Amino acid sequence: MNDYKKLINDYIEEHTEDMISFLKELISYRSVQGEAEENAPFGKENKEVLDRFIAECEKFGFKTENFQGYAAHADMNELAPKLGILCHLDVVPEGTGWTGDPYKAEVRDGKVIGRGAIDDKGPAVMALYAMKCISDLKIPLKHGVRLITGCNEENGSEDMEYYRKKTEFPELLVTPDGNYPLINIEKGMLRCEFSADMPENCALVSLHGGSVINAVPDRCTARVKDTSPEEIAECAKGIENVKFTAETEGNLTVITAEGSCAHASTPEQGYNAVTAMLRLLDDISADTGVPVSVLNSMFPYGETDGGSAGVKCSDDISGELTLVLSVIDIENGSISGKCDCRFPVSKTLSEISENLCGAFEGDNIDAQIILGVEPHYVDSDSEFVRSLLAVYEDVTGNKGECIAIGGGTYVHETENGVAFGAEFPGEDNHMHGADEFITVDSLKLNAKIYANMIIALAGK
Repeated sequence: MNDYKKLINDYIEEHTEDMISFLKELISYRSVQGEAEENAPFGKENKEVLDRFIAECEKFGFKTENFQGYAAHADMNELAPKLGILCHLDVVPEGTGWTGDPYKAEVRDGKVIGRGAIDDKGPAVMALYAMKCISDLKIPLKHGVRLITGCNEENGSEDMEYYRKKTEFPELLVTPDGNYPLINIEKGMLRCEFSADMPENCALVSLHGGSVINAVPDRCTARVKDTSPEEIAECAKGIENVKFTAETEGNLTVITAEGSCAHASTPEQGYNAVTAMLRLLDDISADTGVPVSVLNSMFPYGETDGGSAGVKCSDDISGELTLVLSVIDIENGSISGKCDCRFPVSKTLSEISENLCGAFEGDNIDAQIILGVEPHYVDSDSEFVRSLLAVYEDVTGNKGECIAIGGGTYVHETENGVAFGAEFPGEDNHMHGADEFITVDSLKLNAKIYANMIIALAGK
């Protein structure tokens, strides 16, 4: 594809240990969002890891600018930047289940293991070394390249809101914060919350399920009068893939539903304990209240396409809409809940919002949109996208094609941004989970792809 491919391969191989060493250092910062301080809007350690990354960029001879701790960028030459590479250095909390210290990265079985290894500190390191490779090899460019690093991708991307108030993104923008071959479509997202009064003297005393709006809930618990564990067991027989247990607590029956979790963008991969519980409650002989019946009708167990809520739609390039009832709480005579919707590029936020809120009307349930984002789409036939796919094919030998996702990446609300890497097809790097990792081979291959990308998009 270009005359520098072998030079790039050799350079990255020679600098692999340097990449690993720097990645291990970055992982040592617990850059989870913390309390805001001066020039540290997302916490002290987020500022420290950003400062450390920028110091390394400066050591490599790149010109840098720090935007009050929200974000920073590094330019690899004096030319006006046409290509931007967007990474983030913040991470999600470590959680449980690790076999080692999440912030003392180790190389084990060919993997660099630690929080942020794949999301997104490893990709930030490979992007930096791709730029250093082009710079050190003195490969001529006709456009500038800018590496942009933020510190708030995991908690709302306020970093990029601030950054864009201070400067503009380059014309072409890629983020190694997704999947290969290339993500050019990200569905729109809508989040809704609702509330209602429960009828007096209904049999349903309490109901709690789900904790986060962007996940299929895997557990739900209800406390009900006027029924028995035997009746619950009989009604539960027809509800597949969710385990129900029931036991007596005084004059109440406590029911627990256990399903399986999934991301709200792929709800078909989970089993929704909340909607399964609503179906059970609507089936038993006791009066559990009109709101339960309404929600059971709108969000029937096993349905993920929004058909019963009147929002079902799809298109050929981004697939079908998904709708998840993800959080529900009933206590002290009131009900509240939240749902998550991902919709295709053929629809607008206003269309889906109107239809979904309209589905609640007439049943004394108040609903309002709490978050809405339009779909993101970059033409698959653009020269930009075709160039990236050609690089992927040339370096990996695998077929390059565009993919659409229900989730959102760091470039969702940009004009011309795509996700290009860093996870390869079939990989499971335990992102956001215990023992998150990136393989050494993947780190190297990513760096080679990005170095070749720089030549393809900015080279002479």
